[in-house]
Amino acid sequence: MQDSIDKKPLRIGVLADSKMVGAHTYHSLGDKYLRAITEGMEAFPTLIPAWAERDLLHSYLRGVQGLLLTGSHSNIEPHHYGDQLSTEPFHDPARDSSAFLLIEMALDMDIPVFGICRGFQEINVALGGSLHQKVQVVEGLLDHREDSSEPPAKQYGPRHEVQLESDGLLRSISNSDKQAVNSLHQQGVSRLAGDLVVEARATDGLIEAFRFRGKDRFVLGVQWHPEWEVTRNPFNLRIFNIFKRACITRRE
Repeated sequence: MQDSIDKKPLRIGVLADSKMVGAHTYHSLGDKYLRAITEGMEAFPTLIPAWAERDLLHSYLRGVQGLLLTGSHSNIEPHHYGDQLSTEPFHDPARDSSAFLLIEMALDMDIPVFGICRGFQEINVALGGSLHQKVQVVEGLLDHREDSSEPPAKQYGPRHEVQLESDGLLRSISNSDKQAVNSLHQQGVSRLAGDLVVEARATDGLIEAFRFRGKDRFVLGVQWHPEWEVTRNPFNLRIFNIFKRACITRRE
């Protein structure tokens, strides 16, 4: 019976970005996230449009076993975490409002949530945390941005190490207390939400991963991009596998 349950295809909801192309609104998802779901988790991605309508989003969540919040070119509008002046021109208010609703609803429905980069930041803000808008100008913190002039393979290559917390979930799947990760962001956690606990920090102390404080639900966020060529990176693949196991448990 267990084997037959495990073989049923998982469906993972993925929140889309909303962007204007000419005079029309488009919903989009990065290819690397979809491939991480299909190849890394052997699951089916389900696009969730950035429509902040509770009944509609509830219908989508009823049909999935997990929720993935991806990275994006856009940043969360700062008024959501108490800052008034934005330093960035790239925002996606439709995604903001949809993401915060989805996180609230997924927690209520006990659906596992995995956030990457922007998604990591969305979880923190949704639960009451705040962000640095520009990590590189904060005293004591490094420049975590990628070099946009380099090819993607170089941009997504290892940039720095993260220190894994000794009692953390990520440490339990790692053969070392340190892991080399990529770095493609300029916003980062300033104040961690009270319901979250640190899983990993960069060498400058910046929080790079967290999980939900309680063990009654699966919420995990990482600031780096584990989806990049996930099947070639054992540690990142194991991250997707623990998300997969949580989704299988939810389905049962």
